[in-house]
Amino acid sequence: MATTTDTDTDGIEGFGSVSRTAGRVFRNLLLAATLFGIVFVTILLVYVANDAIRPLTADPGWHLTFFLALVVPTVAAGAYVYRRDRLAFQTGVLAIGSLVVSLLFSGGAAMIFVDIVSPLVWLAFLVALAVPSALTVLVVKNDHRLPFTVQFVATAGAFYLSLFGVPGPLGSLAGAPQVVPGVFGAVAGLPFAPAPWLMMAGTLGVPLAVVASRVLARDRGRRSHVLAGAATFAAVLLGGVVGPLAGVDPVPAVVVAAVGLVPPAVYAANVAVNVPEERVGLLFPAVIVAGTLLGAFAVDVVGFAGPQSWVDWAFLTGAHSNTAEEAGFYPAIGGSILLMVTVAVLAFPVGVGAAVYLEEYAPDNRFTRVIDVNISNLAGVPSVVYGLLGLGLFVTYLGQPAGTVLLGGATLGLLILPIVIISAREAIRSVPEEMRAASYGMGATRWQTVRNVVLPESFSGILTGTILALGRAIGETAPLIMIGAPNVKYSLPGGFSEAASAMPLQVYAWSSLYAGPDFYNKVVPAGVVVLVTVLLAMNSIAIVLRNKYQSTE
Repeated sequence: MATTTDTDTDGIEGFGSVSRTAGRVFRNLLLAATLFGIVFVTILLVYVANDAIRPLTADPGWHLTFFLALVVPTVAAGAYVYRRDRLAFQTGVLAIGSLVVSLLFSGGAAMIFVDIVSPLVWLAFLVALAVPSALTVLVVKNDHRLPFTVQFVATAGAFYLSLFGVPGPLGSLAGAPQVVPGVFGAVAGLPFAPAPWLMMAGTLGVPLAVVASRVLARDRGRRSHVLAGAATFAAVLLGGVVGPLAGVDPVPAVVVAAVGLVPPAVYAANVAVNVPEERVGLLFPAVIVAGTLLGAFAVDVVGFAGPQSWVDWAFLTGAHSNTAEEAGFYPAIGGSILLMVTVAVLAFPVGVGAAVYLEEYAPDNRFTRVIDVNISNLAGVPSVVYGLLGLGLFVTYLGQPAGTVLLGGATLGLLILPIVIISAREAIRSVPEEMRAASYGMGATRWQTVRNVVLPESFSGILTGTILALGRAIGETAPLIMIGAPNVKYSLPGGFSEAASAMPLQVYAWSSLYAGPDFYNKVVPAGVVVLVTVLLAMNSIAIVLRNKYQSTE
């Protein structure tokens, strides 16, 4: 009997001569390239993190305490859960990851509601959106009786009147005075309002309670739904009560409880109640949280000094200074948050709308093919070109003030718009054609098919691509420099029409305008660590959404 070895070459029809040795070499080269990239990036991040956090400046007893209280139990619990059930281990990792990411973003949300948007304005904005949204639901329920043009005009008009009143911005352009205020203006101008932290608890706690009741209670009955919702809302209220006892104002305490603590707690409770086979995975995050608290308590009691890190509370909440020891990152963080909100509001609906049109409505002709090619080319254009576009279009041609939040958000929105369109089109294209055919077979129109079939099925992929695009936008510096955004800002912008800096701009200023050993070795690494942490948090959300979307296919 003839045998073949690894060095033999076999003739396969259609492929010619195939060498197994060449295949193994190619595979090992790919593995080596991957490992090289991972190791190189890891070394770079460790080097920067060492300069920013300086772990070796801590007492040896501090390291020993956390090693015994946190590292050893975590490794033991992780190994036990992993050997028992890998799926449960993934659940535990997701639980602790969601806690870290939620706490990170809760800090940014608290910053917005403390220094930028007052709770009353936030309440007015939600009410102004709720009223036309209710009208939109009524219009959608009767869509078979109303033509699409009537539906669009009615919903767009309802949102415009509710937000701006009569005649609104369109009338102001013509010089007409405001005649009737919108719902937003009426609520924001109320002379009497509840306490700010109660408004925050109501606006954030009620939606969380509704979601938590559906996630936890499921089909257990009305009483279970009420209990789950009441417990969730009580947890949000508890944040406003306990916060002042810990030296935190009620408003940020409510925001941190609603955004940073309650969602991970609901996720863990859902696993414990509804997924008993993965319940053991909660041991992993429980050990990490308990070990962290125990280690912090032990080193505080004994008096061991921790690392003299530059990434501390003073750095995160302080304003910029000409000295490295007093330099803070707070205005830059707030500016980046406002920029990302503006980018998301401008780029997401336009990009998704363009993707839906190109995939579901546009004919396959030469014009649409030219548009496809140009969108792909625009996704690879250097970011500085978009900065020049923003400068020429918004500043020079439209006469807008340079460096504002709105201008920066619009420029960065143009930057990521091709990426959003491409990722949304790929997500829409992944919806099986059989689902569209089934919808059409039941008598649905194209609009009904897009709304009820295509968009729900592709929403996870669309959201994943949008988050990754926002991750690129938050790290861009060149477009902001070109439109005249300030490198250094000593205070948070008070609105979208004020100038704002951003985290990459602040790091750039520290490494150029304030170049010196103190800034290079202390403040710049600290700023880079914060920026990379935010990017990793955003990318982790996208990865989780992508994995969940793929697992449900």
